[in-house]
Amino acid sequence: MTDAADRLQRLLTLEPAGRDRFEAVTPSDGPGRLFGGQVAAQSLRAATLTVDGARPPHSFHAYFVRPGRPGTPLVLDVIRIRDGRSFTTRAVTATQGGEAIFFLAASFHAAEPGDDWQLPARDDVDGPGDAEVTPSPLARFESMMPFEIRPAAGRSAMGFALHPFWVRVGGTLPDDAALHACCLAFMSDMGVVGSALAPNATVQPFMGASLDHAVWFHRPARADEWLLFDVAPVSNFGARGLARGSMHTEDGALVASIAQEALLRPAGPTPLP
Repeated sequence: MTDAADRLQRLLTLEPAGRDRFEAVTPSDGPGRLFGGQVAAQSLRAATLTVDGARPPHSFHAYFVRPGRPGTPLVLDVIRIRDGRSFTTRAVTATQGGEAIFFLAASFHAAEPGDDWQLPARDDVDGPGDAEVTPSPLARFESMMPFEIRPAAGRSAMGFALHPFWVRVGGTLPDDAALHACCLAFMSDMGVVGSALAPNATVQPFMGASLDHAVWFHRPARADEWLLFDVAPVSNFGARGLARGSMHTEDGALVASIAQEALLRPAGPTPLP
């Protein structure tokens, strides 16, 4: 499984291409467009490279503008919005061929003392050691799946893990807090579009795409240790669906929250945005 961690680190190793500009590789394998979580992770990584490592990211908010093209490098331009006494703010635009495909705004926070409280973690799912181990339909796309996934709620008819599921990077990552946050960003788009559908959705089969995405990092976490990722729908209206989710460690610590709005259209000739 070390190969999986190595693949992920290669994706998140960015080449400087000028002041606050970086270039990221994209895999040539995949289902025809880049996985949104990968683009989010690489964009957040670009932002972290312009911020003091003592300030980890505490949140990012992003928009998916165009589908990304596999095998075409990403150019990541970072704008230094503010360097304050406690918070740092960055904006990142990811482009391919001169066209923006993704925009991200990220905030970083210096450590401060404060209360440590959270809502109780769910206790009605099996642990990762008890969950089934079966290959994902995406396993053949190695760059999209540098993760181990163990469903805690079964799989869809197509074989995809349903939320909640356990996930971790296969192998061991370095002790780099920013790198682990970027890996959580990669994970945070997994299975979210389908989970935004209403419980009794009439849009079946459907064509879906991520529209905008937000992640809040609450506590430090290692992406190479098991995390319970749980996403559920909040609203469906006007071909858009909103989903909210969380990531907990195996011992129940809430490490991240996510929200995403997705485009949900009946499958057919209507093009995606």
